[in-house]
Amino acid sequence: MTTQPHTPTQATTAAPTRGYTATKDQLLTRIRRIEGQVRGIEKMVEDDRYCIDVLTQISAIQAALDKVGLGLLDGHARHCMHEGAEQGRSDQMATEMMAAVGRLMKRG
Repeated sequence: MTTQPHTPTQATTAAPTRGYTATKDQLLTRIRRIEGQVRGIEKMVEDDRYCIDVLTQISAIQAALDKVGLGLLDGHARHCMHEGAEQGRSDQMATEMMAAVGRLMKRG
């Protein structure tokens, strides 16, 4: 009778659930699209494209990033803050969220 060498079992830890977990694939798709737009701006500059055309693309990217940011804030409010409230951390979570909103709103 042969015995198999004993291998210690490793505890498996599941990835934490975030506010965006349910829509993670959609979020990644949007981020990759934005990444492509940024590379497009690089090419536009390399090709000496008209300034206004480049600025228009920058504006489109900013709008896309804002949409991603708002989606993350929504998920945070609906999931993470709810979870934080259950743990008695609602004030801390609200402070963090308002700081994040402030950072998103700053421009120029």
